[in-house]
Amino acid sequence: MIFVLTIIAFLTLATAAVALALRNLIHSALLLTVSWSGIAAFYLWAGAEFVAFAQILIYVGAISMVVLFAVLLTRRSRDDFAIAPESVGRAVSALIAGGAVLGVLFGAVVSTRLPDPPTSAPVVTVRRLGLQLMSPHAAALLVVGALLTVALLGAVVLAATARRDATEDAG
Repeated sequence: MIFVLTIIAFLTLATAAVALALRNLIHSALLLTVSWSGIAAFYLWAGAEFVAFAQILIYVGAISMVVLFAVLLTRRSRDDFAIAPESVGRAVSALIAGGAVLGVLFGAVVSTRLPDPPTSAPVVTVRRLGLQLMSPHAAALLVVGALLTVALLGAVVLAATARRDATEDAG
């Protein structure tokens, strides 16, 4: 059982690391989708089926499509991404700061004492989660959906406006 968890964790972390290392944004977005699928597999392994399916629907389905649309609609030329000489020092500083934060987080995790596990886990069914989501939290769910839709439409409008301005300047 631990072997399966190790494979899921390795594949999830490996695809996320490769997504960070690639320069092609579309390939990175697709690898993030695979990484999010690995997180859903971890949830399935842990017995949280509802969360796993929500992960697949929301991250693998919706957010990955939003990321791909945003990348495709706001593509810039390679000249816009040239690294300035003064930004190399900033990158080194960022790596040092990131390493320091990682060290502090690692130290905090290692020094934390885990509580004793509970004798029995609470029983939460998918039906109860669905009733909670669609009864008292229905308004919040609708607001989040509307907010994501408005954000996507705003990105499309901004990308179309920038592209139209660039076309007018060239012509």
